Amino acid sequence: MDTIRRDFLRRASALTAAGLVRGLVPASLAAAAGPAAAQTAAGDYKALVCVFLYGGVDGNSLVVPLDGLGYAQYAAVRSENSGINLPRSALLPVQPAGSGVAYGLHPELSEIHPLFAEGRLAILANVGPLREPTTRATYRRLRPENLFSHSDQQAQWQSAVASGVSATGWGGRLADRVAAGAAATAFPVATSMAGNTLFTTGATTSPLAVPASGGLALAGFNGGAAAGARLSAMQSLLAIDRDNVFVRATGDVTAQALALADVVNPVLSATNSAVQAPFQGLTSGIAQQLLQVAKLIEARAATGARRQVFFVSLGGFDTHANELPTLVTLLGQLSPALKAFYDATAALGVADQVTTFTLSDFGRTFQPAAGGGSDHAWGNHHFILGGAVRGGALYGRFPVLERGGPDDADTEGRWIPTTAVDQYGATLARWFGASAADIAAIFPNLGRFPVADLGFLA
Repeated sequence: MDTIRRDFLRRASALTAAGLVRGLVPASLAAAAGPAAAQTAAGDYKALVCVFLYGGVDGNSLVVPLDGLGYAQYAAVRSENSGINLPRSALLPVQPAGSGVAYGLHPELSEIHPLFAEGRLAILANVGPLREPTTRATYRRLRPENLFSHSDQQAQWQSAVASGVSATGWGGRLADRVAAGAAATAFPVATSMAGNTLFTTGATTSPLAVPASGGLALAGFNGGAAAGARLSAMQSLLAIDRDNVFVRATGDVTAQALALADVVNPVLSATNSAVQAPFQGLTSGIAQQLLQVAKLIEARAATGARRQVFFVSLGGFDTHANELPTLVTLLGQLSPALKAFYDATAALGVADQVTTFTLSDFGRTFQPAAGGGSDHAWGNHHFILGGAVRGGALYGRFPVLERGGPDDADTEGRWIPTTAVDQYGATLARWFGASAADIAAIFPNLGRFPVADLGFLA
């Protein structure tokens, strides 16, 4: 009987760890580690929402120079017969503040395009993983490890570690620094709507992983006398043999997951939420993930959350071929989802307390690939969206669109980043409330770069 009970606990732990809460530790062990800082007082709410575009989105198609010289440089390489040319007339014009150069956004970004002029959307140009500031002359010596590899570059973007392996992501390390405390009932700071991710993994805090279905419960433990009896029996099992650290850990993981399910399930399953209207008619996976995030933000008073880090994702951007139709589909899902999410935060009165930003594996080559695509590259352009964003501006430095030029790592238009992921993340973390000491711990390589705050957030 004891063997059966232990096997049951092992199976329950695997279920909760994989499908409900990743990395939860026993309260006794968490208390020993302790958080570095507490979440802030009631009413002081902020959320960061990371939108990861898996596959490596082509930044050269997201933002294109519209001035005569800039577009001529673009069209000289991405010509009409290249298979990936965007006609100048189709681009959505934006004029960054303080710049004499106009740019055009991809035509499928029409929903978020007006937010640039409204000061709610900013562009960060040519950002990527760096060990230290790098030029064409120092590229061979300073290039990050396994550059152009999907898995390695995803890890480097999510960890802000360009050399070596990291067991934590910078979103998780940020959560460590603002965690409410070591209590097992504290609502997690970090939540992923896209499964278990490195980005939300911290060293001391417990990220919540919500399945794609949005449900967060063990089957057969809700509704009816039999389900109640099963739940009661399970809770009794969890209270036995707590002198064994492994059994105690298993019990705490399961108990915490069940407690979180009681809080989260009603929130995600609600059909009368105030945030549903902006998402009306949007059925894509990215829209549904952002709707779940909006619901959890709406429920912040019930969950007790004061600081939240969210992770959502959209895949399919590895466009070695057929890039034009692929981007029409994917950006056609992304843009309305981002606009709906921003509108939802505005409806909740927290638009200036929620900042959404994009990440991706890497950029893609300026040089077209056979079959109407582009290959793996390095530096990329990203968007930051929210009420606190100093929008209507382009931050960082746009690369010189010249194959073999000063910003090219080789001859294919693989842009050497002029801004580091560390600087990007540190700017977001500062707005989130992290102290200078916190930021130095979250981004240990930040001191190698001349600017720690890029200025795109108030």
